[in-house]
Amino acid sequence: MKVVKRDGKLVTFNSAKIAVAIRKGFVNTNTPVSYSEDDHNKVFVKVMEEIENNYAPDDNIPIEEIQDIIEKSLKEMGYVDICDSFASYRLRRNESRKAFQNRQHKLMKAIENLSLKTAIEEDSKRDNANVDGNTPMGTMLQYGSTLSREFAKSYMMNAKFASAHDEGDIYIHDMDFLPMGTTTCCQINLDHLFKKGFSTGHGHLRPPQGIISYSALAAIAVQSNQNDQHGGQSIPAFDYYMAPGVKITFKKEFKQALRDYLDLLDDTKKVDFNKVIEKIESLPKIDFEIKNFKEFYEKDKELEKIFKKAYDNALAKTDRMTFQAMEAFIHNLNTMHSRAGAQVPFSSINFGTDTSFEGRMVIRNYLLALDAGLGRGETPIFPISIFKVKEGINYNEKDPNYDLFKLSCKVSAKRLFPNFSFIDSPFNLQYYKEGDPNTEVAYMGCRTRVMGNVANPDKEIATGRGNLSFTTINLVRLGIKHGIVSNENADLDAFYKELDEKIDLVKDQLLERFKIQCTKKKYNFPFLLGQGLFIGSENLTDEDDITPILRNGSLGIGFIGLAECLTALIGTHHGETEEARKLGFEIITHMRERVDNISEQYKLNFTLLATPAEGLSGKFTGLDKSIYGTIPGVTDKEYYTNSFHIPVRYNIPIVDKIKIEGPYHALTNAGHISYIELDGDTVNNLEAFEAIVRCMHDNKMGYAAINHPVDRDPVCGYTGVIGDVCPGCGRHESEGIPIERIDESRHECASCEE
Repeated sequence: MKVVKRDGKLVTFNSAKIAVAIRKGFVNTNTPVSYSEDDHNKVFVKVMEEIENNYAPDDNIPIEEIQDIIEKSLKEMGYVDICDSFASYRLRRNESRKAFQNRQHKLMKAIENLSLKTAIEEDSKRDNANVDGNTPMGTMLQYGSTLSREFAKSYMMNAKFASAHDEGDIYIHDMDFLPMGTTTCCQINLDHLFKKGFSTGHGHLRPPQGIISYSALAAIAVQSNQNDQHGGQSIPAFDYYMAPGVKITFKKEFKQALRDYLDLLDDTKKVDFNKVIEKIESLPKIDFEIKNFKEFYEKDKELEKIFKKAYDNALAKTDRMTFQAMEAFIHNLNTMHSRAGAQVPFSSINFGTDTSFEGRMVIRNYLLALDAGLGRGETPIFPISIFKVKEGINYNEKDPNYDLFKLSCKVSAKRLFPNFSFIDSPFNLQYYKEGDPNTEVAYMGCRTRVMGNVANPDKEIATGRGNLSFTTINLVRLGIKHGIVSNENADLDAFYKELDEKIDLVKDQLLERFKIQCTKKKYNFPFLLGQGLFIGSENLTDEDDITPILRNGSLGIGFIGLAECLTALIGTHHGETEEARKLGFEIITHMRERVDNISEQYKLNFTLLATPAEGLSGKFTGLDKSIYGTIPGVTDKEYYTNSFHIPVRYNIPIVDKIKIEGPYHALTNAGHISYIELDGDTVNNLEAFEAIVRCMHDNKMGYAAINHPVDRDPVCGYTGVIGDVCPGCGRHESEGIPIERIDESRHECASCEE
């Protein structure tokens, strides 16, 4: 007997495939009734009897007729719930096949564009800022992404979600990773990895034994975890994690220096070196007083000098090695690749609050390495550096790390980084527990934040958690439909009604994706779950359900283009009038309240995101312009304004911008960022730079950055604002090689997923 497939091809009849199909029908049905393998077998025997009774051995039987027989047998044998589920699944698959066939021309056109056009000519080649779409591996990655995205639309998601995405009502981020069930990002707990060492799948790495290996393994951890997730990687307490490596290094250097010096002494002044080593190992920190070793040099000035000299030399060498380790860490994260060599990992680190001697050494040397730049003086893009500001630690003049806060401002004024996060803002401070870095808010460089945890209230921490997925609502289209298009007066009732519909749509889509993610197993994420990075995954087996683990992550409902939405509704945005400010805050407050209610209803961490995707805003704009034409102040640009931001080209005093945008940070608990644009050389006005950071802190922002012009002379490497003559070497720009200028509008750069 032969089976006629849907494309007309004949294949040999295989009864095992029928058994598998029947088993899937039972296993994949949500029913309170418990069925066993005996039930599966009874149906299989019945189906085989029907085939043998109704078809000759040399017949050709269409596959659809076999499925009809399975449905008929299930129904006749009383398995009505299984029959209904089987029939429903069969219908969906048929519809999906038709949908995928209809997309084939579109898919092949996309492949053609990826193959024959450059990244400048083809938008899809620029979807991810860290992937060079012109390279062989980059193009191969784009092939896979394009095919996977179309497969997800056709086979894995409800058709209404795919339509809403294609039509520009919503944007499902990283749709190409939906079939794999990956999650977005993670705040990596390096302390957990370093205690016992870890495996990257190609051998086990021993626990690091010094600051050099600490920084090297930190970079490897970021690279390894990037292969398990589609977003970015962040280290939430970099200074705390690196500090033990500094202490180990110092103790090694102190012991070696003492040994070298003591070996030069005559036998009459020998000391019990084993006891010296025991003493060194027993000391809990570096900044001890040398008199702790008084028992070894008491009444001997020469020995006392040796101990002091060994201490000073060990400290100086440890400081140099810490700088080298930080420099290597920065260079590694700007050069190492993930995902088959096609992408630089999107990495971030948070630091600034460790007040220990070792932690301060890490912070200072990291900032100095960042200030020094890369090999030719370039500004390092990765890791995105985030300095955590906290009263009592580094904000006030008498705080122990105040000098490091001042240094961070100086470096940022030159290098654009670090950015600044503010633990004292109420929505961050509510989780803070003094002395516990796990409770200090940490951000991804692109702005993602995970702190609250309705699924597991005892684990409201940053470490070991991250975003699972997020989807963005096109606020501008709603503003156009219920403002400009409806009539002269905005129909706000209709606006809020449709906004609620879109929130519910996104909620359902995120739940559908969450279910796909929860079908995966530990072995699907060998580093993220296999090495216990995601909170609660330490004791997972390969067959365990990972749903309880993933519930600690967040599901983000995002928005973009509040400014254009307001302009469409009432003719002005929130930077222009008090009316717009009030309405804008009401709209986002409404969204946050809806999201909180959903979170409580499902006991999942649904959160509101100020979407970072500038590439997305351009896609929305193009679609809306096609539908509604060019609308001044709304669709007359190439992109919509980032989340709740005031349009970047709208001239507004710095303090006013901070005061207007600040309150939105409290509403967007999934993540947020504000940018301040400056002109002129900020290095020459550090007081003003610091004053802006303080203004951000005082207006309760969560995460912010300052943009300013940065020029670089490619000949001498001078970095800063360069006029007609380079301050570094006196060279004029017209003398052969032009000055390199970094775009001051950093907010227009693509994010980790766009």
